[in-house]
Amino acid sequence: MRFEIVKCHGSGNDFPLIDARGIALNDAQWSVVARALADRRGAVGGDGLLLFTDHHGHAGFRMFNADGSEAETCLNGVRCVARMAFERLGVDRATLHLMHSTVEIAREPDLAPGVYSVREVAGPVGLDVSEWPLHGETHEIVERPIARLDSALAFTAIAMPNPHLVAFVEAIDEDALIRIGAICEAAPDWLPKRANVSFVRVLGPDAIFVRTFERGVGLTDSCGSAMAASAFAAALTGRTDFARDVIVRNKGGLVMARAEGDGMVALNGNATWEWEGAVSVDLATGIAGDLIVARHFNAEIAAWAAVAEASAAAA
Repeated sequence: MRFEIVKCHGSGNDFPLIDARGIALNDAQWSVVARALADRRGAVGGDGLLLFTDHHGHAGFRMFNADGSEAETCLNGVRCVARMAFERLGVDRATLHLMHSTVEIAREPDLAPGVYSVREVAGPVGLDVSEWPLHGETHEIVERPIARLDSALAFTAIAMPNPHLVAFVEAIDEDALIRIGAICEAAPDWLPKRANVSFVRVLGPDAIFVRTFERGVGLTDSCGSAMAASAFAAALTGRTDFARDVIVRNKGGLVMARAEGDGMVALNGNATWEWEGAVSVDLATGIAGDLIVARHFNAEIAAWAAVAEASAAAA
């Protein structure tokens, strides 16, 4: 089956994006497409697959991880789908319908020259881990160890609406992050739906740096919902303030975040097009091939590269 795709990224979180309106595939087939297109060894590669869908006449969003599992949300991906929705529906703001929630999206002035930017407001966050579920713990986890993960680190548990465990650290130990992330990724009986794990370093009263092991992906340069959850956790634990703009940096770049006391979190970040083209996926074998790139967006790529370079230097 042949698909028209846009290769895009939000804060370095990269995806093939498909306008799936009118494409009749079931969930299992989309899972095959996601694994084929996200495979870094294959024709395209990415952290997952984004779909712009029709949700009962409204703009809809679906995201499949690189392993073929479907995620409740992906806020870096939301901005990319938002851009496609704006351009194809001829609007500059909308409500985007996700698996179990909605996100308010709006076109924003460029974060930097040539950087297409979108504002998204998601939430409210959830603090009750029994809803994940995370068994054997109290209903809320705010800055305390989870012995089955690490007895020394203090975690804060936040649903955004996908589950996140956030630990603030003086220095980011990637080996420890991978070890803890792998425990969650294994879907033990006490955490059957897995969880995203982030280590966060505070850079100042209005800046943090986030490194994430993402459920279904692994160690990633950027995870939008993790940045939102980390921004909320920073305000919740008094490291930053609610209703304050905070720069959230990662290895892929940055977003601007604003966590509110009512549990809503606004992110303002890029939705960058890298190239557009077409690719075939054999649904029987799960192999992607015959990629044709019709157009590269070189100016956008260069504009974001300047932002990412400056962000890496600041972190």
